[in-house]
Amino acid sequence: MAVSPLEVVQIAAGELANFSYLIYSTATLQGVAVDPSFTPEALLDRAARLGVKLELLINTHGHRDHVAGNDKMLSATGAKLAGHPLDIPQADLPLEEGRRIALDDGTIEVLHTPGHSPGSICLYAPGLVVTGDTLFVTRCGRADLPGSDVRELYRSLRRLAALPPETRVYPGHDYGPQPVSTIAFELEHNPYLRCPDLDSFIRLRQG
Repeated sequence: MAVSPLEVVQIAAGELANFSYLIYSTATLQGVAVDPSFTPEALLDRAARLGVKLELLINTHGHRDHVAGNDKMLSATGAKLAGHPLDIPQADLPLEEGRRIALDDGTIEVLHTPGHSPGSICLYAPGLVVTGDTLFVTRCGRADLPGSDVRELYRSLRRLAALPPETRVYPGHDYGPQPVSTIAFELEHNPYLRCPDLDSFIRLRQG
């Protein structure tokens, strides 16, 4: 399997076990920040220490625990805000299905993965996927919130399950037994990915 030349840095972000991310090119240090949550300072500090120039701030979805630090990040960096228009209507750069973000010789592809929220997205590059609140390590996002749709979540999870098994999974929260996993690990250990059909998934997720 091809491996992306992009580097991913996972950063603990606040009291709700959120993760923020830096994704950047090791060749040019061009980068994007993902979901600053309640501790944008942690993202800013890590970017500064690595020498990464942030060109975009991406939100995987619009829930407050992921976007609370947006204003501080945007003010400090001059980056543009990016997200799916259904969740981040004020975004400078709408990130709809199939949008590609080039970082030197690496590319991030936007996967629209509704279910937890209408505009939830995942960020995919060969060998890695940042999954927001769609997929966690051995868990998945809630589907009982305003705008959630359990059927859409099932379809989004099946889509992620079809990614190459070696793909590293970087979730939006530290809810599992380890902070990072792989699609293969999730197929073996995540009960939500092991559901044989939609009805069994609904019973498990909504039970």
